[in-house]
Amino acid sequence: MKFLNYRYNGFINCGILLNSDQILGLKEIITFLGIDLSLVENDTAFFNNYAELKPVLEKFLEKNANKVESIPLSKVKILSPVLHPSKIICLGLNYRDHAEETGTKLPKLPMLFSKAPSAIIGHEDSIQIPKVRKKIDKAPKPIQFLDYEVELAVIIGTICKNVTKEEAHKYILGYTILNDVSARMEQMADKQFFRSKSFDTFAPLGPWIVTADEITDPMNLKIQCRVNGKIMQDSNTKNMNFNVYEIISFISEAITLLPGDVIGTGTPAGVGVARKPPSSLKSGDTIEMFIEKIGTLRNRVL
Repeated sequence: MKFLNYRYNGFINCGILLNSDQILGLKEIITFLGIDLSLVENDTAFFNNYAELKPVLEKFLEKNANKVESIPLSKVKILSPVLHPSKIICLGLNYRDHAEETGTKLPKLPMLFSKAPSAIIGHEDSIQIPKVRKKIDKAPKPIQFLDYEVELAVIIGTICKNVTKEEAHKYILGYTILNDVSARMEQMADKQFFRSKSFDTFAPLGPWIVTADEITDPMNLKIQCRVNGKIMQDSNTKNMNFNVYEIISFISEAITLLPGDVIGTGTPAGVGVARKPPSSLKSGDTIEMFIEKIGTLRNRVL
């Protein structure tokens, strides 16, 4: 299944994407089935009840999908498939080729950092170039170097704490695409990642979540970033240093993962700051993030 959030006739709803061009609203499905509507009141409620609803939805799609009116995908505004996660946790230097291009040794343990959930935007939303103060008494000026990072994002489906890598697959709802947008000069100046990667609009996510049963091997997916049609990153998730299950296990040792939490699994080689010469995103640029079996996340820089 593919789950998405969308706006239609002024209302936000969660839905299932059928045949790449039709949406069935979860509220309409639940109403048809006569189940408590609060289970899908919003995406957070849906994630919290996903384990219970999954077999119900699968049975509905098999027998009754044509009994609920669908909406053409072209008629809705696609939103981020996760609107209010409790956290976004990302990995640095998790692709061998990316570590090589930055001249950095691969970490012996997953290198974690976070992005603010308020940075999330959806498919076709605009990434905005922010202004920052170089000194506290100076006027803000636009950041000097804006960068892209295509990442496979894991969406947690069940409360997850102290799980082994062998158990980790049981806690995954599905996968989507994350663009880990970064202000590189601020990243270098701060000597840490949070602020430089958490400006508003710096976490494009989407366009939808593909459930884990449709991506049985997340460690062998083509992953690519294009800027204005030019391929900038072109790799495969098999080049990760730590795989999806090792990452979940490591994080859950310290942090309880909640339904709807987003984990960015790192980016491959080809980021703008490491290119020769370096290549910064500019206003008007169109960024397309592609991951096999998921699709394309597209955003424009303003």
